[in-house]
Amino acid sequence: MRRNLRIPSLLLASIPALVAAGPALAHHVMGGKMPATFAQGLLSGLGHPVIGLDHFAAVVAVGCLAAAHGAGVRLAFGYVLAMMAGVLFHLMGATLLGAELWVAASVIGLGAVLLTRRDLSTGTALALFAAVGLLHGYALGESIYGAEPTPLFAYLVGLAVIQGAIALAAMSVARLLMRRMAQAAPLRLVGAGISGIGLAVLVQQIVPAV
Repeated sequence: MRRNLRIPSLLLASIPALVAAGPALAHHVMGGKMPATFAQGLLSGLGHPVIGLDHFAAVVAVGCLAAAHGAGVRLAFGYVLAMMAGVLFHLMGATLLGAELWVAASVIGLGAVLLTRRDLSTGTALALFAAVGLLHGYALGESIYGAEPTPLFAYLVGLAVIQGAIALAAMSVARLLMRRMAQAAPLRLVGAGISGIGLAVLVQQIVPAV
């Protein structure tokens, strides 16, 4: 039992260090510069959801929640499609006030669902993933807003690939844990950690404004 809990426990133990590193990592692999080439756009798309801890946590939560469904793969890709739509909405000039606050709140919510209730119906899960995906996509679109078509296309490709890969990997690990263990303790630990990440990001957004 102790060995089976090792992975989620290590994840929780690493959260304080990751959160503390958040401001230093920023949210952009180009150091805040606009991608100007296909390669830069691709790298930015691949890296943004990884160095942005809130986005990474959301995708992991989506994968873990999707693991409880036979249509898990379709649910995971539903999130990715919604996220891409959110990026496009931003690029089209849509405005969402307090986007980063909403993103942080969505991470807290996903973690809470994973912590307390994983038996969502397929329709409810899809609606939740679509709403969260739109929010995160809108936020992710900020770093590529105004880019030329070539790096923009590459960014979208990289973004879709990495988000899909993370969601499927998280779903596979969650299903493995669910098969090997009768209790849901490991996934609850992950849910608690994800909510903790969302709360830390929310505090980081609020404190400078106070």
